[in-house]
Amino acid sequence: MTDTTFLIVDTESIPDGRLLRAVKYPELTITEEEAIEKARVEASELSYTGSDFIPVTFQVPVAVCVARVSRDYSLTKITCLDAPQFRPREIVRQFWKGLELVNGKIVTFNGRGFDLPLLELAAFRYGIAAKQYYLSRGSRYNSNSLDLQEFFSNFGACRMNGGLNLLAKMLGLPGKMGVSGDQVYEMFRAGRYQDINDYCMFDTLDTYIIFLRTRAMIGDITADREAELIGQARDFLAGKVDEHPALRGYLDNWKVNEPWP
Repeated sequence: MTDTTFLIVDTESIPDGRLLRAVKYPELTITEEEAIEKARVEASELSYTGSDFIPVTFQVPVAVCVARVSRDYSLTKITCLDAPQFRPREIVRQFWKGLELVNGKIVTFNGRGFDLPLLELAAFRYGIAAKQYYLSRGSRYNSNSLDLQEFFSNFGACRMNGGLNLLAKMLGLPGKMGVSGDQVYEMFRAGRYQDINDYCMFDTLDTYIIFLRTRAMIGDITADREAELIGQARDFLAGKVDEHPALRGYLDNWKVNEPWP
């Protein structure tokens, strides 16, 4: 662990209407948008929560944010790939090329269930090599990635109701600030690419701070070191506001952690 560089990763995606039409509705004369709407209705009917989220196999990444974390767990870089164009093919190319160069341990929330399959299928779609990743991928219990959802759910033994947002709020982090994942498709259709990537960046930062707490829980760092790293991260992000103006809102909504009850 002490010799590993960590890559905190989060993604946002939209449904692929062309693929949905070709695979699920080849006999129907409908548009790509109509195929997406039909698939959303079907997903909602099948979901016990009423979620209309279309499976990852029919999704295309439109945002990937990566936070670089050094061996001492300090935050050193935050990047939304292919800014400001945010082209899906180039986002995917940059991710896998960067991972080949760094070959660090990937940290996600629900990455094994969504983000990594999303990026793997996109690499397949575009014919992009990911040699080092596949050589070191391993198994569910012994891999070169850490899925924090599996960490907290005991590898699926319990449901993590509330998800990343719940864990963020528990630590005083901003969590969701007026945007949620089910809004990304409409935001994309409206051309709000920067807003999507800002939202992705916020989730990445929440994941990083939650990751630090898990490292304190397992004894890799002390509570004092965790507090020091969080202070350093806040200072680092404050210095990036000119580059990423949306960080001002994130920092303004980051409260002092006061556990209750």
